Amino acid sequence: MNLNPLLQALDLQEDAARALADDLRTQIDALQTQLREAELRLEHLAITRTTITGLADRIPAQSVGPAGSPELPEHPDYPRILAVFNDTTGPLRAQDICQALDFELLPKHVERTRAKMKRLVTIGILTEAEPGIFRKKQ
Repeated sequence: MNLNPLLQALDLQEDAARALADDLRTQIDALQTQLREAELRLEHLAITRTTITGLADRIPAQSVGPAGSPELPEHPDYPRILAVFNDTTGPLRAQDICQALDFELLPKHVERTRAKMKRLVTIGILTEAEPGIFRKKQ
């Protein structure tokens, strides 16, 4: 009996199985690389979450007054600034507010007033359509 054709067929099947195993090993290596990258990304996200939650207590909460509007910061100038805006219809500059509040028009007074107005923009009471020009939010 001639075993050569049978051995050749067996060789072909072994070559095919070896090629399949090599291909699967290549795919496994690629998947392991992707898995390591995904796990590293998850680790970075977990670190970011921990950092953010650790800093959350340092971010001042925006408090809301009884009428549902944002609460003013604790300084006597804030209600006075808003009173000036309530008495006018147009936009105002920090210098206009200083004049209305009888502050000397010194740079330190104007800059402090501008900073307070920007704070009122941040908490949603004023808007700044153009740099330095403020108006009451509608």
